[in-house]
Amino acid sequence: MSDDPALSLPLSGSVPVAPTPLRKSPPIPGLLEGIDWSNPEILSVAATLLFMLLGGFGTYLGLPAALAPWFFVAAYLAGGWNGAIHGARSLIVGTVDVDLLMILAALGAAYVNHAFEGAMLLFLFSLSNTLQDMAIEKSRSAITSLMKLRPETALCKRGAETRLMRIEELLVGDIVVVRPGESIPVDGAVTEGTSSVNQSSLTGESLPVEKKPGDPLFAGTMNEQGGLEMRVTKLATESTLAKLIELVEKAQGQKAATQRFLEEAEQWYALGVILFTVALIVVPIYVLREPFQSSFYRAMTVMVVASPCALVISTPASILSAIAAAARRGVLFKGGVYLEKAAQIEVVAFDKTGTLTEGRPVVTDLQVILHPDHSPSEIACSQEELLWLAAAVEARSEHPVARAIVAEAKRRFMPIERCTKFQSVAGHGVSAEVVGRRIAVGNLKYFDGYESPERTALEEQMDLLHDAGKTGMLVSEISGDHQNATVRYLGFIAVADKVRAEAPAIIAKLRTLGVKKIAMLTGDGKRVAAAVGKLCGIDQVHADLLPQDKVRVINDLKKTGRTAMVGDGVNDAPALATADVGIAMGAAGTDVAMETADIVLMSDALDCIPFTLALSRRARTVVYQNLTFAMGVIVVLIISALGFHLSLPFGVVGHEGSTVLVCLNGLRLLGFNTISKPILN
Repeated sequence: MSDDPALSLPLSGSVPVAPTPLRKSPPIPGLLEGIDWSNPEILSVAATLLFMLLGGFGTYLGLPAALAPWFFVAAYLAGGWNGAIHGARSLIVGTVDVDLLMILAALGAAYVNHAFEGAMLLFLFSLSNTLQDMAIEKSRSAITSLMKLRPETALCKRGAETRLMRIEELLVGDIVVVRPGESIPVDGAVTEGTSSVNQSSLTGESLPVEKKPGDPLFAGTMNEQGGLEMRVTKLATESTLAKLIELVEKAQGQKAATQRFLEEAEQWYALGVILFTVALIVVPIYVLREPFQSSFYRAMTVMVVASPCALVISTPASILSAIAAAARRGVLFKGGVYLEKAAQIEVVAFDKTGTLTEGRPVVTDLQVILHPDHSPSEIACSQEELLWLAAAVEARSEHPVARAIVAEAKRRFMPIERCTKFQSVAGHGVSAEVVGRRIAVGNLKYFDGYESPERTALEEQMDLLHDAGKTGMLVSEISGDHQNATVRYLGFIAVADKVRAEAPAIIAKLRTLGVKKIAMLTGDGKRVAAAVGKLCGIDQVHADLLPQDKVRVINDLKKTGRTAMVGDGVNDAPALATADVGIAMGAAGTDVAMETADIVLMSDALDCIPFTLALSRRARTVVYQNLTFAMGVIVVLIISALGFHLSLPFGVVGHEGSTVLVCLNGLRLLGFNTISKPILN
């Protein structure tokens, strides 16, 4: 046990457990790291290579020449068994695929006494298939390996007993102890202690997040310094991390439009290759009177080099790698189709509150009022007294502006005075008695029934605050009875939802990525919205919008180009669903956001948005590179086979080599901007 008394806990009914050492997010695995040599596919490739070499070079090792045909038979069985099964299954359902082409080409090569070349074809074909499977599995393991960050057990306090339990046994409401260096076992909330928690494995945030009582904790994140006690809020199977893994797996099964098109075209292309191969056999023999041996050999070479292996694998290798790279950064694409759509975005619409702004009002100005009958040394009250009186009244209100005023008073360590006779006028203001004085806090409309010589000047001041994107609240003292009441204005307090410091730079970054128009949609008033839009560099500002109005604006924006909507995934759900691509921000722990949007940003970091668009555009470029390269290789090899007598071995190497290269090119996306710097840097 630790010597720190804060971490020394009774472990009745359990055995002492050493703290779990601090672990970092697993690196992206290399393609050949951790190969399972007991894998049947790998054993098949190795056996094919061995028997091919023994059949071709066994006599140089002193083996009888009569064994060579049997070695080739073994090589064909080892390398072609899976392909034959897949090809037969496709024929049963009335389709033709690449596996069938390869088997036919290998058998044709053996028929014209080129069994070694046929065995080489099967070896390289099975090798490329195995490498493709391994590559795709690596892109998946880059995500599923995050599950290893979640511990299998947790230290649970139930009553007077503290014992080690499997996380599957934890119930909602249980108290769990998390010591320094341990992973958070399940989703929960801090009940005791403070610490910094590394959430990079889930949200992609580069810096640890300070946690205090009441703050949320997510499974798979790392407690770095202080000891924490947390209350379980979700079962292990319902944690944010578990849902992330589940959604990524579903996303990898939702194919991009390009991939679906290639898979649908594959059978027609493969059938065309077979018919073309038959024509290359029949026409030269019966029309041009060429020898059967040379015609058949050339036809088999064309069948090999024309097979669309590289074309078929070029898209999924890139799409899955991009999805994996994004998820490691805390960006979840719900399918390849949305990755492809994001690459075409020309218009981005932002929600204001909580997206471009910090989402919580704060006090920005405190101003006392100098009355005409007072000198500067005889002002009605000081700034501190103004805030103290306002906080005493607003402490009874749940309005966001009221909470901002109370929070500012607490930040200045002011005691919150108890008020009596509290009254509220919805949408206008509140009043109450504080130490025998009737204090009112509200907007101009709240004081419409009171005459005051300062009224005109106050209206001008409130207009200036609104133009600056702030909300002004007047603080006054009311005296007299209800019928003869008079008001004496003490001052005003301005509150604003501050624009995020990085927002202007993010908007500028989006323009460099090719976004042509940026809009802001908000339910706030026009003056506040205009001030925020001007500060951020927004092209179009749409204010005073209800949810249905946001849908209308999104439909109008879609007429000008592919549109993405960025919001919180709850209030903006209709607009997110209407946009070509809906992007939900700060969705860690928010089920509604995960279910609504097409792309989910697990953190509320704005720099994830340009990262998302940049990654999708890069993935599209890589797909185009792969398709162009694969098609170019096929064309060159076909021309070489028809016009320059390309040999079957070179055709095999060229065809299978291009397949492996496009797969590896797609895998480069796994490392796309994995370690990125904030935009402001």
